[in-house]
Amino acid sequence: MKKKYLIILADYYKDIAAELLKSAKDALPKLSIIKIITVPGVFEIPVTISKNIKKYDGFLALGCVIKGKTPHFDFISQASTDAIMRLSIENKKPIGNGIITCLNMKQAILRKKKGREAAEAVTSILSQK
Repeated sequence: MKKKYLIILADYYKDIAAELLKSAKDALPKLSIIKIITVPGVFEIPVTISKNIKKYDGFLALGCVIKGKTPHFDFISQASTDAIMRLSIENKKPIGNGIITCLNMKQAILRKKKGREAAEAVTSILSQK
């Protein structure tokens, strides 16, 4: 049976987001039904998943947070990760966390294939008996 995936893409860093999306889509099963919703930043990912949790089998949260000069990085990274984990457990649905957290753009560029790992994790969970 075809699985339905929702990819929520935070595109604040457009080039990194595009690469995360490409690597994720390449790893999903070919006959999957895939919808993509774009949001401005990673903080908006959990609420978007929550609004759509009953409509899809699995989810991919993709985006990038780069550390600046304030603690904002820590708050956004932790809040997003905690919310995604809580949604996954409470709804018993896999959510691949492909949100990369980096200290600088160079690190982000090196990790732009993390979308693939998130997709592989979700498909692995969905294939469990």
